[in-house]
Amino acid sequence: MALIKSISGIRGTIGGRAGEGLSPLDVVKFTSAYAAFILSSKNSASNTIVVGRDARISGEMVNKLVVGTLLGMGMNVVDIGLATTPTTELAVTMEQAAGGIILTASHNPKQWNALKLLNEKGEFLNAKEGETILKLAENEDFTFSEVDQIGKLTVNDNYTQKHIESVLALDLVDVEAIKAADFKVAIDCVNSVGGIAIPALLDALGVKTVEKLYCEPNGHFPHNPEPLPEHLTEISNVMKSGKFDAGFVVDPDVDRLAIICEDGSMFGEEYTLVAIADYILRHTPGNTVSNMSSTRALRDVTQKYNCNYEASAVGEVNVVTKMKETNAVFGGEGNGGVIYPASHYGRDALVGIALFLTHLAKEKKTVSELRKTYPNYFMSKNKIELTPQIDVDGVLAVIKGSYKQYEVNDIDGVKIDFPTGWVHLRKSNTEPIIRIYSEAGTPEQAYNFAKAIMEEIKRIAGL
Repeated sequence: MALIKSISGIRGTIGGRAGEGLSPLDVVKFTSAYAAFILSSKNSASNTIVVGRDARISGEMVNKLVVGTLLGMGMNVVDIGLATTPTTELAVTMEQAAGGIILTASHNPKQWNALKLLNEKGEFLNAKEGETILKLAENEDFTFSEVDQIGKLTVNDNYTQKHIESVLALDLVDVEAIKAADFKVAIDCVNSVGGIAIPALLDALGVKTVEKLYCEPNGHFPHNPEPLPEHLTEISNVMKSGKFDAGFVVDPDVDRLAIICEDGSMFGEEYTLVAIADYILRHTPGNTVSNMSSTRALRDVTQKYNCNYEASAVGEVNVVTKMKETNAVFGGEGNGGVIYPASHYGRDALVGIALFLTHLAKEKKTVSELRKTYPNYFMSKNKIELTPQIDVDGVLAVIKGSYKQYEVNDIDGVKIDFPTGWVHLRKSNTEPIIRIYSEAGTPEQAYNFAKAIMEEIKRIAGL
């Protein structure tokens, strides 16, 4: 059993005793704390909370607990049912609601579920707000409503269609160009809500031929639901048949997008952002943002259009904050999380698919040919386990000083930019480890960057 309380929400495994997993008691307590926070913050005149969920087996059970608790706290609820994370985010603003709760554990296995918490803008709460909710939950500092003040429930299952309509209305989505290209597409939606949203989106975009893998939203994930290359062998084999132009894979809540080339090779999650940025900047030049552990290729493409790239701390809320600070026209995270402010400030695979297909239609290239037009980088992801007694911050400070001749960024751990690549070191908030991500022009060089840093860390820490 596992229960993880964080500033972005609460997640855990289903079952077990209260406090050891995501039990019904924990769901009620945390939902109550969120409602108390919304009521006290007065950021919105609304008393409405939007609730959406992915297709996890536990989703219906958790949904009833969350909705009932919100009603008991005097909140009105709009339950949009099975819906993607970006759909729920958009529904908050369309309903002019005070906030929203998304019931999804994202790419975690089926035994996990989570409550992801939104503000009145349909965006994730910041660290300070999250800490306030954790404290309210810990102290059980909330009061339920008297019978005459219980909230009202509305069910609205039209928001997937509204989301799709909003995507089609984007200026840079060219439906006619996509129709004319007559793309043949394969998709893997891991038996979650992508199986509802992605086929409907492709139909609206005029894509007539769609090979659907795992599009039944039953919560039984057929493979590890994180869209990494090692989990995508089946759709890769489908693409190798030569019958399809592009493949798309989403995670259970559809905020991450992986693309498969027509030959079955991986476009690369990191390059989802790169390709879409290329298209957006060509038509609407401006700043871009990604987190510090994302590929340098986004910076390269941004500079090609004489625009500025900025790196944020890791985490969607940090990327969004930096995008607003720099008035960025595009951003996201290297895990395939596309954030396009012309739509909304949230990672959105539907927006990503529509923009990518438009780009592909206009370029008149195959997906693999398009991939070859971008700078080629390789990543290496490693970690070092430390003893609890080691001063991790002290170790990172020594590393920072050792590489001061290079460009060093310490807003989130330590990132060292070398002429031919970079290394990013971050300490874990939950266990005594340092994560070491590196990138370079070859896999060997990327690993050698990381290896050199890891050896220095071990020397400093006396390991």
